[in-house]
Amino acid sequence: MSQYEKASLLRELPSIDELLALEPLVSIEKAAGRSTALRIARSSIGIVRRQVLAESVQHTREQLVGELAKVAGDLFTRETFERTTRLINATGVVIHTNLGRSVLSDAAVQAIQNNSGYCTLEYDLISGSRGKRAAGAEALIRELTGAEAAIIVNNCAAAAFLVLRVLARGKDVIISRGELVEIGGDFRVPDVLEESGATLREVGTTNRTKMSDYKKAISDSTGLLMRVHPSNYRVIGFTESATNLQLSTLARETGIPFFEDAGSGALVDLSDFGLGEPTISSSIADGVDLVAFSGDKLLGGVQAGFIVGRRDLIDAIRRHPLYRALRVDKLAYAAIEATLLSYARGKHFADIPTLRMLASKPDAIRERAHGFVGGLSSNVTRRVQFEIVEGESVIGGGSAPDVKPKTWLISVKVGKRSAAEVDAFLRFSDPPVIGRIADGRFLLDLRTVLPSDQPELISAIEALADQEF
Repeated sequence: MSQYEKASLLRELPSIDELLALEPLVSIEKAAGRSTALRIARSSIGIVRRQVLAESVQHTREQLVGELAKVAGDLFTRETFERTTRLINATGVVIHTNLGRSVLSDAAVQAIQNNSGYCTLEYDLISGSRGKRAAGAEALIRELTGAEAAIIVNNCAAAAFLVLRVLARGKDVIISRGELVEIGGDFRVPDVLEESGATLREVGTTNRTKMSDYKKAISDSTGLLMRVHPSNYRVIGFTESATNLQLSTLARETGIPFFEDAGSGALVDLSDFGLGEPTISSSIADGVDLVAFSGDKLLGGVQAGFIVGRRDLIDAIRRHPLYRALRVDKLAYAAIEATLLSYARGKHFADIPTLRMLASKPDAIRERAHGFVGGLSSNVTRRVQFEIVEGESVIGGGSAPDVKPKTWLISVKVGKRSAAEVDAFLRFSDPPVIGRIADGRFLLDLRTVLPSDQPELISAIEALADQEF
């Protein structure tokens, strides 16, 4: 195509006003507002203009308009899929970081709804005056862990940073070399130490750190003894590490606080389900001065970071200006209270979806998988091939990396279509269905599919059976 022909074709591009009068721009404006429709219209014209300049194929004006409408629709669809939306997790990864980690309990969801308007965030109904923020949630976490005091911030990383900033700024923090880990998303313990203003003092080796290593490193500039629980990694073989009890004894002898970043934050014993994670109450019982842990992993609640331990240390943290910057909002407090109440009542395995999923037995999952396939219509089973196969689930969320609970998977095959094609189709369902691909097969693990989501999963499979790929 000559430059003259390209210039002539560019003159055929419709104006912004003309484009806004066409579908899908009219629908985009209704759904997202005029400013969004204008932006997408301008972007679409820019894209098609570049296509005209780059291509040698002649288009009519009608074809140009059709291409513009398609580009606009594709742009808006992409933007829509980039927004946070509900989906069905059929991956078998219980605490899936990319999919929002823990599923909230019904009580936590109800608490969020009940407190979405005005609420008693900092108001005492008994006295009719200003109350203490998070009093209910902190009281519950004290009761459940046996700690003297507690404070809540927006995640465990913030909790660790706050402890280091308040207690060890300008001082040395003694930590085993084997615990200088990257937790995830480039969050590295040495970086946190540096940003907090503390000085890292490594002791021991990657696989062995003895009590004598800690004792030798203590000096007048030591501000904190620190331990990072290996929730997302394991060192096995020829290893040695100090226990919490040993380190807390050293802390008392020297007057140096002992802080543990416990990571996943198990409030109850989960060893019956293959998880050997220590409980927070056991750390407190062993004399750890401060323990930080997550609220949205093994605890099964919203994103939050808890710090529990000695009252004098918690009070010092509460007084620090950074606490105000890192504390959570009213909705998080409400959900935390509801989640902790389930533990206090002893109803955690019944109420909290994350714990229910972890506790699900393989036989029960197999029975559910057979019931799922058996309940599909003959039209679906005629066009889609299903096979129930043995497999493994994953805990996820940086918790118990070596624990893979046994499960039963539903293999889904549609004619000659690849697993990737099946995966793509289900990802674009409403709501999206996220499974996994292994050994060339598309698989569904019902361990992580909520019972309330199962009818929509069936609808997605029915649509898959009707789809002409």
